[in-house]
Amino acid sequence: MSATAPIDPGYVAELERRLAVTEAEFARVTEQNALLESSNAELTAANARLERMLSAARHARFGPSSEKGDPDQCNLFAEDIEVAEGQLAAAGDAADKALGKASRKRSSAKRNKGNLPDHLERVEEVIEPDSTFCPCGCGEMVKVGEDRTQRLDVVPAQFRVLVTVRPKYMCRTCDGKSHAQAPAPAPEFLVPRGLGTNRLAVHSVIAKFCDHLPFYRQAEIWRRDGIEVDRTMLANWAGRIAFHLAPIIDAMIDELKASDRLFADETTVPVLAPRTGKTRKDYLWAVVRDQRGWGGGDPPIVVFQHSRSRSAETAKKIFTGFKGGTLTVDGYAGYDALGDPKKTNQPWGITYCWTHWRRRFVEYSRTTSSPICTEMKERIGQLYRIETEIRGKDPDVRRAIRQKLSKPIVDALRPWLEAQLEMLPSSSDLTRHIRYGLKRWDGLTRFLDDGRLEMDTNAVENAIRPVPLTRKNALFAGNDDGAVTWARMASLVGTCKLNGINPQAYLEHVLDKILNGHMQEDIQYLLPWNFKPDGARHS
Repeated sequence: MSATAPIDPGYVAELERRLAVTEAEFARVTEQNALLESSNAELTAANARLERMLSAARHARFGPSSEKGDPDQCNLFAEDIEVAEGQLAAAGDAADKALGKASRKRSSAKRNKGNLPDHLERVEEVIEPDSTFCPCGCGEMVKVGEDRTQRLDVVPAQFRVLVTVRPKYMCRTCDGKSHAQAPAPAPEFLVPRGLGTNRLAVHSVIAKFCDHLPFYRQAEIWRRDGIEVDRTMLANWAGRIAFHLAPIIDAMIDELKASDRLFADETTVPVLAPRTGKTRKDYLWAVVRDQRGWGGGDPPIVVFQHSRSRSAETAKKIFTGFKGGTLTVDGYAGYDALGDPKKTNQPWGITYCWTHWRRRFVEYSRTTSSPICTEMKERIGQLYRIETEIRGKDPDVRRAIRQKLSKPIVDALRPWLEAQLEMLPSSSDLTRHIRYGLKRWDGLTRFLDDGRLEMDTNAVENAIRPVPLTRKNALFAGNDDGAVTWARMASLVGTCKLNGINPQAYLEHVLDKILNGHMQEDIQYLLPWNFKPDGARHS
């Protein structure tokens, strides 16, 4: 056998060198690949976040503002069915009439057919037959009964001209001299020697701030009847009404200052900036007292105040003079200063809104399936089901039930959320949504210990809801005075609605009282919840 050739040490060294280079290159490629995978994961997360932001922006602009489905939208399909049924019924009636048959009796559909309230005027129309004489020649027949049907009718809005006549009298025989008697005093009008009555001015204001019909549209509607009233005149009437009713707003604010359980929120209002032709974004701040959830005796109130700023200083200014207590708000940081003893002399206990926290998970789940969101919505839903059962009950009862049923759910929620944070990336949106609530935990859970508190800001959000509708139709307020008028009228109309008062009847009544010299010290009698005129109808 031939001997094995010895291995060249140089060759071995070269192989080891090449292997080391290959391992180093492999390590470099592996590290680069890890960096690329990490960067790709970050880009994927960022892309998902941008998609959620885009979806949220689209939903905010074009979608419904509530997490609940709009029942009116659900009824659209049913309305189309009703239209088709109406066409079919009309066709059947026409065919029966053409054939000389009596109308077929159809089964009554199980639906709400409306009602005919007793206070509506009844106008009887008696339709007598062509002859009441017996065909056999026996003479005139005797009435033994009647068929009576009632149908709802409408008389379109009619304009009329009120002519005020004040006769003048003179005595021609007294001592041979002529003595004249001054005419009766003229009634006080909102606009002296103006075109419209007080009722017309109030009607215009209600149409805008209650029915969301801006002045320029009202002017167009009236023009169809040949009435030429410029929208600037309508705006002038609204400003005059707001001026005269300012003492009532002040009295409502005084009522709020004496309350220790309030809600607060704010919404934007566009205001035309002077000499620019552009609008700026101002704010209407809303403060609400609503004790109906726990059976409190004080009437509900909403007061709006206009401000150019949304800062914490504005919040402190609005709540200057209040006695303090508990304020239920959303998570906006501008209210935090109100709960800081170092920043205010009357610190509030700040309670945060569960609906706002839940909304974050609802919006996240619209674009990304997440079991955490599903679980959060279910657990918060359990709390709201409990709240539904105890609404309107005594505060002590509400607190006892919350301690027994709601507190265990809340106590178990926090450690579960903290455990989820351990498994989520620190930069993810879901992490941010969880931390939003954990940061405000004390304020979110304060309702458990006080039966007079609510879980959310729904009371003030419901009161604010008409403002965006008016804002959308009216486009903008012409100046700061217009925004102040907007705030005052929204306060009066909103408080009327909260108390079940017809705002048209109320404003007519109170404006007449003030114009005819109602004393300032008796202003309490003019507040909306004290409005009980004879024959007043509630809306």
